[in-house]
Amino acid sequence: MFLTFVALKKAVAWGPAWGLRQQAEMEIDMKRSTVQDAMFPACPVRNVLARLCDKWVLLVIYILARSGEETMRFKDLKQQLPDISQRMLTMTLRTLEEDGYVTRTVFSEIPPRVEYALTARARSLMPVLDSLLQWAVDHMEDVMRDRKVAMAQPKE
Repeated sequence: MFLTFVALKKAVAWGPAWGLRQQAEMEIDMKRSTVQDAMFPACPVRNVLARLCDKWVLLVIYILARSGEETMRFKDLKQQLPDISQRMLTMTLRTLEEDGYVTRTVFSEIPPRVEYALTARARSLMPVLDSLLQWAVDHMEDVMRDRKVAMAQPKE
């Protein structure tokens, strides 16, 4: 793999974790290129929910929905998600656009301005997402406690 100077600096700073992050991003690239699951083309879990349940997708949709604005600029989204890389945010927004959850508007200005907005399809998802988030808030302590207990047990 050819490394740019910036990528090399990241590799040195991240150590072995950098390779894992690159591998995860490549796997996401492969998932993005799949239009429909070959073995189960009629399965909504594999063909719709799998992409919606990506690490960043629901967060991006939620931030766009709760921003209080009709549209949001890329840099504003990035500020709301400081732990996402620029590349991953770009890939996530492209996936959302491909699946019809987000519209992307490019303004021919200098510097270029790009705005993102939720579609009616994404807005129709908000009651479900709100319920899911409320469930997560209600059960987070129990899940975290069970997770700690499971992690403390010796592995077989």
